[in-house]
Amino acid sequence: MDVRYIEANGRRKTASARVRIVPGTGEIIVNNKPMEDFFGREASRKRVLAPLRATDRLHAVDVSVRVKGGGEAGQAAATGHGIARALVKSEDEGSETQQALQAKLKSLGLLTRDPRKKERKKPGLKRARKAPQYTKR
Repeated sequence: MDVRYIEANGRRKTASARVRIVPGTGEIIVNNKPMEDFFGREASRKRVLAPLRATDRLHAVDVSVRVKGGGEAGQAAATGHGIARALVKSEDEGSETQQALQAKLKSLGLLTRDPRKKERKKPGLKRARKAPQYTKR
């Protein structure tokens, strides 16, 4: 990492995260708060830390995240996606270490953007697929 920082974007549902990583001690700041304060649920924290744990870089880089939109789960997934993309970018383009890192993260599904979004409500239905109760007589 010869640049000051590496930047990447991650997305999930309506959440979008801009992630910056720099060599450091493992500090993670999300929207100017420590990750533990921003993400209350343990599952959300695990989702954010997954790419760092998978690549053994939990205490090797500092992460700064700006995340907007969505709820806690979407923001956590967007942050994890952004961190994974930034880690791949941090290695030299086309190098064997980058390819190995990319293969590992891809096999764990951390580089793939989850395309699922909320389905829209249709006219005549109560929700996207829930129909009003059928009355025979």
